[in-house]
Order: sequence, then C-alpha cells, then structure tokens
Amino acid sequence: MRRIVLWFMTTLSAVVLLLGYRTSTSTALPAAGATTGTSTGTSTGTSTGTSTGTSTGTSTGTVAASTSSAAGTVVTGSVASTRWGPVQVQLTVSGGKITAARVVQQPDGNRRDEEINASAVPTLVQETLDAQSAKIDMVSGATVTSEGYLQSLQSALDQAHLA
Repeated sequence: MRRIVLWFMTTLSAVVLLLGYRTSTSTALPAAGATTGTSTGTSTGTSTGTSTGTSTGTSTGTVAASTSSAAGTVVTGSVASTRWGPVQVQLTVSGGKITAARVVQQPDGNRRDEEINASAVPTLVQETLDAQSAKIDMVSGATVTSEGYLQSLQSALDQAHLA
C-alpha cells in the first residue's frame, strides 16, 4: 500500500510540474491578419504622409515611410512579422549608397530575445553597410530575427530604388 501511495504522489507531482511549466512561446501570439502597424513619415516641406498596413503570419507588412534630411534620405522598410515579434529596418541613403542602418523594431518579449538581438543586430547592420545590399549572411542562433531583418531590409532597399 505504501508503494502505491508513493507512486501516486510521484506521478501527481510530475503532472503538476509539466502542466505548470511555461515556455517562451506561452505569450499570446497575434491571430492571423490581426497584426497592424502605423508609421508616419515627413518629407521635405510641410507635407506629412501616413501609411498603415496589415501583415499575416510571417509575411512582411506594408508599413513603410521615407523622409529626406541633410544627411540623406531616411527609408523605413515594412514590418516583418516573425513568430518572436516584429522586425523593422530603417536605412539612411545618400548618393545611392547606404550610409546608416538601424533596427527600429526587434523581438524583445523576453530576456533571451534581448540577449540574442544584442549581438545579432549590430552584426546584421554591419553586414548591410559592407554589402550595400540585402545579400548578407544570416546570424547563427538568430535565424528568425535574421529572416525578418532581411525581409524589412529588402523592402527599404526597394523604396530607396537600390539593389
């Protein structure tokens, strides 16, 4: 009888532990077609343009903006919706060359996302500046962020009429 009680308590403890375990994917994911974004861009003069778009699953959205400044034209790529969160790239283009790149949005739902992106994002930005195109290597260990980065980067390059 004692063995049966011990076995039952062990099994019950294991079930409670399994059901109580939370993974990084336990956060609510947006429903298909529910992700929307808004971006506002200001061009030279006093006109202001607003663009709103929707993305579904892992496809890129249509949110993008472009502004001009003394440092060059700033082009913001569309939001790439990934399973860990949105990724969006912004480029500064001057004289047909990419002079700066930065990530406007990146997955940051948990500490691990922040750790991965802290090393992956600077690498992706430097690769972009070196290659002057979207033909860059993905960062090992940051595959999802790298894929989203490439999608948004290509969108920004298309807007800037580069490669």
